[in-house]
Amino acid sequence: MAEVSITIDEKQVKAQEGTTIFLAAQAAGIEIPHLCYHEKLPPTGACRMCVVEVERARSLVASCAYPVTEGMIIRTKTERVQKARRLALELILSDHPLDCMTCDKAGNCKLQDYAYEYGIAETRFGDGDFHEYPIDTSNPFIVRDYNKCILCGRCVAVCESIQVSEALGRINRGFETKVIAGHDQPLQESSCVFCGRCVSVCPVGALSEKQAVGKGRPWEMEKVRTICNYCGCGCTIEFNIKNGKIIKVTNAEDSPVASGSLCVKGKFGWDFIQSEDRLTTPLIKEDGKFREASWDEALGLVASKFKSIKTEHGSDSVAVLSSAKCSNEENYLLQKFSRAVMGTNNVDHCARL
Repeated sequence: MAEVSITIDEKQVKAQEGTTIFLAAQAAGIEIPHLCYHEKLPPTGACRMCVVEVERARSLVASCAYPVTEGMIIRTKTERVQKARRLALELILSDHPLDCMTCDKAGNCKLQDYAYEYGIAETRFGDGDFHEYPIDTSNPFIVRDYNKCILCGRCVAVCESIQVSEALGRINRGFETKVIAGHDQPLQESSCVFCGRCVSVCPVGALSEKQAVGKGRPWEMEKVRTICNYCGCGCTIEFNIKNGKIIKVTNAEDSPVASGSLCVKGKFGWDFIQSEDRLTTPLIKEDGKFREASWDEALGLVASKFKSIKTEHGSDSVAVLSSAKCSNEENYLLQKFSRAVMGTNNVDHCARL
């Protein structure tokens, strides 16, 4: 595509013709506030936080959806622009719980960040109507608090255009607009597959991981990248760790695999790691009861049992079932052991289908 020359805040910028003002500014190192825009989603221009002034345009424009043209002159920080953004923030906050002290999203909330940046401590519209939706905690994975929803549309867009589940949508108009699942029903009764993508793109506290509620704030957690071990796709996940314990899993948006999307297992199926039912010491059964043993003793017993079974009943009396929770290398070694040591091709895997 052809390049065009534009001016943003007195700075000469080259941009691809047809790209948006927002992306052109971002490429030039000029930050424009935004709540509804997400790099992987189609622009909606819903939040009006990204409005800018374009010379000769009659009104402010949403930079996330407005294409650049040759010679365009753009201003992102004029008093008119700042006033419009403050108004947008006040309108959002007029129907938003101010419970940042106890909200799990505090410290990682764009609305909170912009309220601080623009000095919005209270709103002129506090005497108006206020929603009091019941908080939906019926789902085992996701808590939905639509009192905090700012109608940015990110969750709807990601469910529709990336996950293609179309579990989420909007109903009603104006002040009564609401994001719903299915026909305004619990998530588990809709077409939701619990990938958690809606949670990952929500800029506020309307959607959160149920397992993590009340267990830590973002700045208290260390993020450790690893690979999901449920299947062979190799999706990148981020363990959010506090005091040596996993609090939740978040998506890695820059992952080369699946572009940050996860399935329900990768997003929410990690709790087995810290299960109290996990064995931490080998057990040997004697006289109908288990006793703890050392690894050397346990592995020695297993080896002797394998040897006797192979001698008495032949190699094909043995079968090996591997697990998707193991790494590819571990599964390779297990099948190698089965074929080269035990002498059987009776090997199966829980994820082969």
